[in-house]
Amino acid sequence: MNILITGGAGYKGVKLAQALLERGEDVTILDNFMYGYDSVLHLVNDPKLSVVQLDIRNINAPALAHYDAVYHLAGISGMPACASNPDSAEAINVAATRKMTSLIQKNQLLIYASTTSFYGASGEGCDETVPTQPVSIYGRTKYEAEKIVMQRENSIALRFATVYGTAARMRNDLLVNDFTYKAIHERSIVLFAGHSKRTFIHIDDAIGAYVFALDNGTTMTNNIYNVGDESLNFSKIDIANTIRKYVDFEIVNSSLPDLDVRNFLVSFEKIRKLGYTTKRSLDAGIKDLIKLYRFYRVYSHYNII
Repeated sequence: MNILITGGAGYKGVKLAQALLERGEDVTILDNFMYGYDSVLHLVNDPKLSVVQLDIRNINAPALAHYDAVYHLAGISGMPACASNPDSAEAINVAATRKMTSLIQKNQLLIYASTTSFYGASGEGCDETVPTQPVSIYGRTKYEAEKIVMQRENSIALRFATVYGTAARMRNDLLVNDFTYKAIHERSIVLFAGHSKRTFIHIDDAIGAYVFALDNGTTMTNNIYNVGDESLNFSKIDIANTIRKYVDFEIVNSSLPDLDVRNFLVSFEKIRKLGYTTKRSLDAGIKDLIKLYRFYRVYSHYNII
């Protein structure tokens, strides 16, 4: 197949590109490379890879033509980044998605990278029919974009649990990644609303879901799916205690309110009935992160002597 990945140089995008190339697909990465080019350097020699440097806000019909499937991963991700750039979050997550969907042909499968984040503080039993409760600009803009995507035929929205794990373009702001980094480099984690729960998913299982959607496009099209597994429903305290099995650090429970309120337990029955399952455990992902963060420091890749 001939496949386009918007945001293909990003945290999930580059791993998805590699997985599809290993299957023998023709893959085009479309990205503005705002975080640099290093994440894709290990892929450039693959003859089935093409790279287009283009901001999703400037997308046009020729850039979307001739693809069998389009994965739409480009966007501003996470509450802090969107809160710091609210106008950009609106322009990139919502307006650019609206423009892109208007240009895609009806016969092209569109797979959208959605999120469970907009369940907010919904509590237990969050399946795909539960009304959303976005509590941040990130959650609201992602939900608006999902609605735009699902207004066209031949589209699939994958609402991912909170992703964790290592990749060629790291995201250190994701909760498990962030906690592990702080445990190693700051030797303490401050918990806000430590008993609040959400669901997590290893990045390799997220990539598996993208590929699963491609292989089952006829069955899954025109539907929304939560992606994860109930066995990975954890509180922040659970995450911190799991990390502390391998790293010695202090846990500080703060009485201050959480600025990113999320407290929900998600049902993944809908996609599981189709045959999708996760494979990677929280412990395995944390061990990989510990190995990485033992030598990797944000903003200081080189020691100056």
